[in-house]
Amino acid sequence: MIRRIHLARMSWILAFVFLMLVLNLSILLHSEASSLSHQMQPGTDASYEDLNRNVLKAINRGLEWLKTKQGDDGLFEHHPGMTGLAVTAFLRHPENRYAETNHPFVQKALQALLEFQQPNGAIYNADQQPALPNYNTSVSLMALSSTGNPEYKLAIAKAQNFIKRLQVQDSESVYYGGIGYGSRETVHDLSNLNFAVQALKESGSDDQQVWDKAIKFLQKCQNSSETNSESWAGNDGGFIYAPDGQSKAGRDESDKPRSYASMTYAGLLSFIYANVDKDDSRVQAAVDWIKKHFTVEENYGMGQEGLYYNYHTMAKALSAYGEPVIVDGKGMTHDWYRELGEKLLSEQHPEGHWVNESSRWMESFPVLVTSYAILALEAAYRP
Repeated sequence: MIRRIHLARMSWILAFVFLMLVLNLSILLHSEASSLSHQMQPGTDASYEDLNRNVLKAINRGLEWLKTKQGDDGLFEHHPGMTGLAVTAFLRHPENRYAETNHPFVQKALQALLEFQQPNGAIYNADQQPALPNYNTSVSLMALSSTGNPEYKLAIAKAQNFIKRLQVQDSESVYYGGIGYGSRETVHDLSNLNFAVQALKESGSDDQQVWDKAIKFLQKCQNSSETNSESWAGNDGGFIYAPDGQSKAGRDESDKPRSYASMTYAGLLSFIYANVDKDDSRVQAAVDWIKKHFTVEENYGMGQEGLYYNYHTMAKALSAYGEPVIVDGKGMTHDWYRELGEKLLSEQHPEGHWVNESSRWMESFPVLVTSYAILALEAAYRP
């Protein structure tokens, strides 16, 4: 009888010990799982280790391919604009592998750009049509300032002043605050302004008077009737091409100009670079449009047209905005860097380049598209 009681007591003790072990193990596993889940959440550095490794490989392959496309004159495609973008892609390598002083081919390209600098500070080929002084000067300015070389200080200042002088000063004009092509005085659009704003900001020019005027122009390109008094303005918060109602995406069923992705990213980036607060209603309206229409499969509203221009602007705008995750109109969560990175990795050709099947806006040129793709990956990269 005593033996039976002793065995029963031992069984109860063993069962209790076993239960406690299971409970403690469960707590430990839950804690480790929670810790791992926290580490691997979208937007955390730990979740990007493999992606970053593959992104760096893609950047390096793309840059190696680009090297082979430089002409004896130092230019890429004999074009200062494409040269400026290509050189900037080299100079913004995440691991700074292409410092100008260590790579003569980079220096040769920069010298070729400087040879195009006009007395008024513009950098473009006057014999090339269309001349596109603003675009060419802006991307050349990005390239020169990316070197960090004080030898280019004067050339940079002259280019900055040229771009600033292009800004429309007539407060009665619908284009007030805009910056156009520089050779087509009647055309002032968001794409031209955005490149100019990028070049000025990234080269160290932070003139609030320039920004205040640019903000006025940006408001007139936004589909937001609360802040845009133009009669065409809708209420979706996205952006169109120009304040006169031009949209490359056409018009909607209400005959309003359609917003589209590349211009909405351009508007968002320009607002942020012009020191508009992240919580400003105009910024939030643009972000809301992006959330509702987020995709890396197309330039929303334009399909495949301007796709790589869109990727480049998207990466810079969302990086500047600073939120790693986007929740779209269907409630789906998007780690935008991962999605953009994986999309660009999947589209890279074995030789190392990218190209758009849609030729609009010169995206049939692999040098241009490869530069856009690399710059997008570099802007989005999270070390």
